[in-house]
Amino acid sequence: MGMAQTLTRERIFAGLRERLGGKDTWLGYLASCPYCASHYFAFVLVPLTGTYAIDVTVGGWVGGVLRWFLSSLLITVIAAFFRVVFWFVDETQGLARRRQRTEEEETATRRLMRKKVEQTLPPSQHTDPPGPSH
Repeated sequence: MGMAQTLTRERIFAGLRERLGGKDTWLGYLASCPYCASHYFAFVLVPLTGTYAIDVTVGGWVGGVLRWFLSSLLITVIAAFFRVVFWFVDETQGLARRRQRTEEEETATRRLMRKKVEQTLPPSQHTDPPGPSH
């Protein structure tokens, strides 16, 4: 998931994605789609790491190919699940940051409006805001 996300979304590989044609070409699409890229990473990494998560009863080369293919698909599905979970976490953090930024902007706007009003009032009418009453 991390490698697919890095290849398809991060700035470091933006030039590569553009040179491959972005989402307008077949090869560019493979380097721009995190779900597609995760398949290709899994297809390569499963045999390199020996992470065969599925055993099959069929023997021979057919069984080996089936074991490799199904294990790669399982790894891809797990990666997709994590991608969704991390998206929700990131989106929640983004909402909190936007809410905080909005509150800060509203506070700054109120201060600015108060200064403008104070500048238009004659000096004798300047008053401090009332404090809490007891």
